[in-house]
Amino acid sequence: MSAADVLPPRAEGDRPDRVVPTWTDEVAAQASEAVGGPWGRHAVTGRALFWTPLRVCLLFTVLVLALAWMKQAPCANGDWSGSRQYTHFCYSDQVPLFGIYGLDHGAVPYLDVRIEYPVLTGGFIAVAAAISHVYDGAKTSLLPEVPPVESYTVVTCLLLSICALLITRAVLGLSGRRPWDAALLALSPVLLVHAFTNWDLFAVALTTFAMLAWARRWPVAAGVLFGLAIAAKFYPLLLLGGLFLLCLRAGLLRAWTRTAVAALVAWLVVDIPIAVLAPDNWAWFFVFSRQRPANPETMWNFALYLSDGRWFDGPLAKDQVPTVLNTIVTVVLVVFAACVAWLTLAAPVRPRVPQVAFLLVAGFLELNKVWSPQYGLWLLPLAVLARPRWRSLLLWGAAEALVWMVTMLNYLGTQNRGVGIEWFFMAVTIRDLAVLVLMGLVVRDILRPDGDVVRTTWLGIDDPAGGVLDHATDAVTLRRSAAHRDRLPFPG
Repeated sequence: MSAADVLPPRAEGDRPDRVVPTWTDEVAAQASEAVGGPWGRHAVTGRALFWTPLRVCLLFTVLVLALAWMKQAPCANGDWSGSRQYTHFCYSDQVPLFGIYGLDHGAVPYLDVRIEYPVLTGGFIAVAAAISHVYDGAKTSLLPEVPPVESYTVVTCLLLSICALLITRAVLGLSGRRPWDAALLALSPVLLVHAFTNWDLFAVALTTFAMLAWARRWPVAAGVLFGLAIAAKFYPLLLLGGLFLLCLRAGLLRAWTRTAVAALVAWLVVDIPIAVLAPDNWAWFFVFSRQRPANPETMWNFALYLSDGRWFDGPLAKDQVPTVLNTIVTVVLVVFAACVAWLTLAAPVRPRVPQVAFLLVAGFLELNKVWSPQYGLWLLPLAVLARPRWRSLLLWGAAEALVWMVTMLNYLGTQNRGVGIEWFFMAVTIRDLAVLVLMGLVVRDILRPDGDVVRTTWLGIDDPAGGVLDHATDAVTLRRSAAHRDRLPFPG
C-alpha cells in the first residue's frame, strides 16, 4: 500500500493544517482499519474541540503507562520469592536499591551513602523517598498500610509517569506540523517495557525539554535544561556536541556558546555543593564508571564470551580498572564522533538537529562498554523526531522488548525454565541490528534529504527542532552539492 492508496481524494485547497499519519504512512493507515479506517477528508486536524493531538497522545501515554504499571505491580511490594522479578518480567532497580541505599532508614543519597548515579538523579531518588516517608508516616484509616518499599516504588513510578507525559508534550512541540508523531513515542514498546525499570525518564524529560527550548530559540533556557539533564545523566553532552557541529556549519556559534555556558553554570550549581559536602561520594560515579566491566548487553561482552574471557584485560580482580577495554572504547567512540562530524559538515543539506542527536546517542550506545536495557529510553524521542516512520520504530521497539524478556529469562536460569546464554546473545544481536538499521536509514535521509519525510511532507519545512538553525544558510561545509538543493521543497 502506498501513500497514494490511503490519501483520501480532496481538492488542492482542502489541505489539513498538519500531517495526518493515516494519509502518509502505510503502517498507520493499515492499523487505522481497526478503528474505522484512515482519517476522513472532512475531519481535518485542529477542528476538534477537545480531542486535540496533544490530548490524544497524552491519553495514549497514560494507557501505556497503566499497562507498564500492571507489569510492574507484582514486584512492587519487595516480595521476590520464587524469582518473581524474572518470571513476571517486573524487575526494577528501585526495589533492591531502596534497601541497599538505606532509603528505608532515611539515608540521603550522596550525603549519607554513595550511589553510582549523577547528582540530580540522586536528588530525584531522595525526593521520591521523602514523599513515600510522608505517606508511611500518615497513619490514618483512609490510607492503606503497605510496606515502605512499595510506597517508595509507587511514588517513584508516579513521578516517572509525570516525566513520560512531559516527554510526550515536548516531542509534540518539537514535531512542527507533524504533532501525531508524538503517538510514536506514546505507543512505543520501549516505554511500555522500561518506563519504570530505572530513573532514566527523568533525564530524558530534561533533555527533551532542553531541545524544545532550543527549538523555541531560547538558548539560555536550553542551556540550563541541558545542564540539569547532564547532572542527571551524562548522555545529553552528546546533544550539545551535535549542536556545536550544526552551529559550526551554519556560522551560529554565538548561540551555541550561550547555551553551552548556561549548561556549564547549571551543572556546576547542582554538582559543586555535593562535591564540597561529600567529595568521595560525589566522585564515586566517575570511579564506578571507570571500573565497570563490559555490560552484558554490549558487543564487548559478546566478544569476551567468544574469547572465553581472554580478550582485552582478561579476568578482572575486585576494583580493577579494565584499562585496555576503556582505551579501545574511547578510541572507537572518538573515531565514530569524527565520522558524524564529517557527515554533518559534508551532507548536501544541513542535517536536522534530531538526526545528528540520534546518530551520536545511538552510536555511543552501540560502541560503549555499558548499555543497560532501559537506555533505549534515551533513544526513543530522538528516534521519533529523526525518522518518524511507524514500521521501523515499532520493529526497533519490539527488539528492545525482546532483549528485556530474554534477559529476565536468562537471569532465571535454565534450571528454572529460563533460557541459555545463546538466546540472550541472539536477542541482543537482533536489537543491535535494529538500531544499526535505524542509523543507516537516518544517514540515508541525511545524504538524500529529498527522502526525509519531515522535510518533504510539507512545503517549506526545514527543521522544526532547529531553532536558530531552521532555514539557516551554510557558513562552513566540506562539500557542496546543488543537485539535492534544487529538488528540495524548502530553501537550503
